[in-house]
Amino acid sequence: MSLPATTRVAIVGAGPTGLTLALTLAEAGVDFVLLDRQAEGANTSRAAVVHARTLEVLDELDPATCAELVRRGTAVTRFRIRDGADPLATVDFDGLPTAHSYALMVPQDQTEAVLLGRLHALGHEVHRPYEVTAVSQDAAGVTLTTATGETLRAAYAVGADGMHSTVREAAGIGFTGSAYGESFVLADVTMAWTPGPREVSLTFGAAGLTVVAPLPGGRYRVVATVDDAPAEPGLPLVQALLDARAPGQATVTDVVWSSRFRVHHRVADHYRAGRLLLAGDAAHVHSPAGGQGMNTGIQDGHALGRALSRALAAAPTTATALDEALDAYEATRRPVALRVVALTDRMTRIATTRNPALRAVRNTLLPLLARVPALNKRLATELAELNYR
Repeated sequence: MSLPATTRVAIVGAGPTGLTLALTLAEAGVDFVLLDRQAEGANTSRAAVVHARTLEVLDELDPATCAELVRRGTAVTRFRIRDGADPLATVDFDGLPTAHSYALMVPQDQTEAVLLGRLHALGHEVHRPYEVTAVSQDAAGVTLTTATGETLRAAYAVGADGMHSTVREAAGIGFTGSAYGESFVLADVTMAWTPGPREVSLTFGAAGLTVVAPLPGGRYRVVATVDDAPAEPGLPLVQALLDARAPGQATVTDVVWSSRFRVHHRVADHYRAGRLLLAGDAAHVHSPAGGQGMNTGIQDGHALGRALSRALAAAPTTATALDEALDAYEATRRPVALRVVALTDRMTRIATTRNPALRAVRNTLLPLLARVPALNKRLATELAELNYR
């Protein structure tokens, strides 16, 4: 699609965060342009869980869209923690105060496809491939320049363009935090898995953290910490990891897709600098433990869409009302990111400790704590992100 000359809101990045922001603006009747540097959307699974609070947000945006996503996914109500083959604790999602008392396992490409389908139904498209290489702002608006030299003028620009955000760099906003030492293996596999497809399994071990989660179509997602993972982990490596960390429980027959990545835990110092705003991975990145990343980003997109709609409605009235509407976005969402980063960091460090004494304490305390109903429900509520309503 050709790039228009002007718009009210320019959204850089058409992942789940950018798509949700676009949908929220579309529903409010706010003009926007959604750009992405990729020629097409995601065709790999990447993030694979949609939590209860995110489903509530999507339900609010459009019940049919939420229903379609649920139809494409697998609902799981149990989160099991093990050390090797030994169960330590079970966290139950059923019974939570929500219409979606489960974790929905669904590949990210399906989540994006459902959101994009709704965007098309509302008469909008993603402008591809447009790589934004420069962003500048002045008192009247923002100018975005693409790699091809084309420009787009907007009242506001949102960086939903990931950890290496061009918009965040242009805004001069710091990204405080650091990286974990380990790399992560990510693989979607077909396999015989003894615990079966009705739970997400988080396995501790001296060699590192391993997560196995069911996906639609009989597949499983495997996430594992490895000191130095290869770029494309193959079947022998995935099988060896599971043999070492979950002995006798897995027989892998095929690796459908695999990757490696390194994880940072960082939060942007601010979510707004004048007319530039941040959402999703441009604003926060963290460990995949608990599957919080995409969920927090989708909720950012919805909250920012509402804030921008209020701000643009207030603009003809007073500048103060406009600033208050936009500042409320950071005031609401940045504390959520800080809390998510703290939670996932604790989970990762507890799971990956190699100190024998700490492991013994962990393995003794976890079963006791998990049997306390109030604590079990509290952890389930936190993982489901229902505390962020």
